Amino acid sequence: MHHNRVTAFIHPSLPQRNFLSPIPFITALLGPLTAAAQTAPAAPVAPALTSPGLVAASTLQGADTAWLMVSTALVLLMTLPGIALFYGGMVRRFNVINTMASVVGIAAVVSLLWFGVAYSLAFTPGGALGGFIGGVERMGFAGMDFLGSTGQVAVSHIAKHVPESVFAMFQLTFAIITCALVVGALVERMHFGALLTFTGLWLLLVYAPIAHWVWEPGGWLAQLGALDFAGGSVVHINAGAAALVCAYALGPREGYGREPFIPFNLGLTMAGTGLLWVGWFGFNAGSALAADGRAGLAMAVTHIAAAAGALSWMGAEWLARKRASLLGLCSGVVAGLVAITPAAGFVTPRSALIIGLVAGVACYWGATALKRKLRADDSLDVFGVHGVGGLVGALLTGLLADPAISGVEASFLSQVIACVAVLAYSLVMTAVVLWITSRFTTLRVREFEERAGLDVSLHNEQLGH
Repeated sequence: MHHNRVTAFIHPSLPQRNFLSPIPFITALLGPLTAAAQTAPAAPVAPALTSPGLVAASTLQGADTAWLMVSTALVLLMTLPGIALFYGGMVRRFNVINTMASVVGIAAVVSLLWFGVAYSLAFTPGGALGGFIGGVERMGFAGMDFLGSTGQVAVSHIAKHVPESVFAMFQLTFAIITCALVVGALVERMHFGALLTFTGLWLLLVYAPIAHWVWEPGGWLAQLGALDFAGGSVVHINAGAAALVCAYALGPREGYGREPFIPFNLGLTMAGTGLLWVGWFGFNAGSALAADGRAGLAMAVTHIAAAAGALSWMGAEWLARKRASLLGLCSGVVAGLVAITPAAGFVTPRSALIIGLVAGVACYWGATALKRKLRADDSLDVFGVHGVGGLVGALLTGLLADPAISGVEASFLSQVIACVAVLAYSLVMTAVVLWITSRFTTLRVREFEERAGLDVSLHNEQLGH
């Protein structure tokens, strides 16, 4: 559970009955001992923490830890192989290997930088700049005594009932998929080395600060009351904005708008969609950070919104083009999943249905009419689906969040401020990161390399016949 999800993890001890009280002289003699017995906890209690620290291993919750470990694997499955297959199936045949290599390379770069720097910047208090960026105490996972001879284990103050190693790994998978999503806007034309350089800088300068704003209790948007259960703003609005900037900066692909760009294999895209749908249960239900009723609700509303998004997109496409397509159905599934993400732990199943239906239509518009108006070659519609879907979900969270479920009153104004802040910061800072990257390496491949395909030009590999 991130900071703004109201669930108590510290179980208060029950008062102990004093069975010696009917015998006055024994009570007098053993007064100090009985007093201690009256106040002693029935079970180990995790101390109040305002920053990562050590707790007795006995205070950890085994079921919650196990569920978070499973969720970590599910979210990683969304990227490897989910996004790799989803994107790989939509590009042209001679760019499939480059697209998949980009996803794998990003996963590796983000993982090492998360361990070294980014986790600490995102999820620890930051002193004077605490509302904007985290501190340095967990760089290199420093101070994480995973289980020493003292019987203590490191935990995050955000999730005091699970080992910090598990919490940090879970959050890593969110950082990986956010960076990997951006690939969809720049496929078929960006240098591989430039992409990895850009990703590392973007993680540190864009993703980590925004994650801190929203998910660390001292973050300024968290203090404002913005709700984002599993990443509507941190992941999807953020990635969508970055994708749009990348598309503008790189320019359209050679032949864009004049030549047919035939997807390599929509069967791969369908397989990727299935992996995303299944993995999203870890994404949303795992974000409860507990194996509890909120996780169960998040799983249910996630599935409902995905199905509603698929049918809603299909309906919009049918009305506009007199047909339904597999790619449209897959895109609608993702649209529904994206939109329910910020609301998953805060809304009823009926509200999830509404969110999914609205998202399917809105994202169809984002990938068609809005895309034409923006005149950006966002190759695989990252902004149209993730940017628009994230905005729809975040704003509807402000309208549909149920206080009986969330435990807090949602503020539509806070949601608007969060959306605008994340969108603006990501747009501006992504442009800055691209400029910095361009000082070190060339962003775009040469025309003849693009025409030949990046698989051969950059990797000297190609798909078999």
